[in-house]
Amino acid sequence: MPDVEARQRLPVQETRSAARRAALERAAPDRAEQREADTGGPVTRTGGEHLGLDAYEARRPLWIEEPAVRRRLPDPVRTAAVRAVIIVALTLIQAMTAFFCAMAGSWLAFPMVLSSVASTVAATWGVLDVWVTRQVWSQRNGVVSAPSSTARQLRRERRRARRAARATARAKEGIRGRGAARQLSHS
Repeated sequence: MPDVEARQRLPVQETRSAARRAALERAAPDRAEQREADTGGPVTRTGGEHLGLDAYEARRPLWIEEPAVRRRLPDPVRTAAVRAVIIVALTLIQAMTAFFCAMAGSWLAFPMVLSSVASTVAATWGVLDVWVTRQVWSQRNGVVSAPSSTARQLRRERRRARRAARATARAKEGIRGRGAARQLSHS
């Protein structure tokens, strides 16, 4: 019980790091031996004590790559989106500056308001450009249709019926056409 009480008195951060250290030690107990083998002896701090997992944690990568949940945007769409975000951000800064100039009674207020109106039009165009670019990209490259088996079957049946109708029409035309081909004149 005294161990539980001592843990409860520890700050949350110390408890978390101790738990993480214990989990790392359980996961790879020979990590210290591997570090000693790599360096040719025990790894020590300047004070002479053995380096624990803190030295390993200092050499860990800053982030671990995880697979993306959603697919990346196509390049033209992403370019349009970045452009739109920059234009919208500049428009908001400009509108805020125009507002503060108007509140201060500065001569710059009127030109800033006019340019804010023009920037709002440009920002609207930028956002619509993202939408249009996305639609165009989807039409040209994107949507791969995977119809259900019933739709595929219906299309096959219609194709067979059209082929059969064409074949019978050719056969009838061929019978009539042969006689006309042998005929030398219309008399």
